[in-house]
Amino acid sequence: MLRDMGKKYKDQADIFDVANAAGVSTSTVSRTFNHPDLVRPQTRKRIAEAIKTTGYIRNRAAQTIHGRRSGTVGFIVPTIEHTIFAELVHAFSQTLEAEDYSIILSSHDYDLRREYHLLRKLLEHRVDGIALIGQMHRNETNQLLKIQKIPVVNIWNYSENSYFDCIGASNFEAGYVACKHLLDLGHEKIGLVFPDHFDNDRAEDRLNGAKTALAEAHDYGSEQFVKFSSYSVSRAKLDCMELLSQGKTSALLCGNDVIGRGALHAARELGITIPDEQSIMSIGDFKGSADFVPSLSTVRIPSEKIGRLSAEVLLKRILQPECAVERQKISLELLPRQSTCKWQPAY
Repeated sequence: MLRDMGKKYKDQADIFDVANAAGVSTSTVSRTFNHPDLVRPQTRKRIAEAIKTTGYIRNRAAQTIHGRRSGTVGFIVPTIEHTIFAELVHAFSQTLEAEDYSIILSSHDYDLRREYHLLRKLLEHRVDGIALIGQMHRNETNQLLKIQKIPVVNIWNYSENSYFDCIGASNFEAGYVACKHLLDLGHEKIGLVFPDHFDNDRAEDRLNGAKTALAEAHDYGSEQFVKFSSYSVSRAKLDCMELLSQGKTSALLCGNDVIGRGALHAARELGITIPDEQSIMSIGDFKGSADFVPSLSTVRIPSEKIGRLSAEVLLKRILQPECAVERQKISLELLPRQSTCKWQPAY
């Protein structure tokens, strides 16, 4: 039985209140937090009920003052406005939560100068580790991370030369595979609609991969059919309408599924039949892309797997700071769907 469960506790309960309510010592409460495997299940249950009753909140900040881990990880992503990183963050967060860690999530809106300032704020909060998207960061960001000697994982874009732990796919390969699919279907006039690759190594690598596939296939005036767009379905729709209206392409390769969805809307607006009159290919395989009519052909980057593995690697680094740098390249999957087909030019 818990003691004095009807007692009115002061505004902010402390560990002594929890211990008194559960009928245990403060050291047992502390051990339950830090080494639950050393506490009997029945005792842990009483302490959990006491925590709920008293409204006690564990002071992680106080722990860091005494050199103990905060139980938090900082995660900086380029955007939280679209579904681009939603599955990744969800899997990452769930994996951390299973180990009693939580994330502080920030977004820099594709501005690496802002990423640096956000990083400084996270370090002020004494997070135990940092997760960043991509390999492209400002020099002061990398320098700060090295000076602080904090565990870091670079996510999403694989590099065999990554200084920090790295879990991701080859975005160059993603662009190459997507473009090769259109080339294998007989398309020669392929429009490329990609995000601006300033401060974005994923977009840059995908575009370079697509251009490499085109260069291998035939003499291709790539700049003639390249259009830069943004991470917005409505903006991508307008940009794709401009490109499709020229009537110079038989297929569009979109740098991600956000742009790919905009392209589908643009074709519908112009009365262009997909895929008979124009094929549309994308990269990413975000949730919902398979449910469009027509369904969007794409190259899947397994975001949930990358998120889970990245969290596992970062937790390992936090617990074993001296372990070897881990670099994992995640395989891609080509997913031909209804938005692409073999090109049959009208004569």
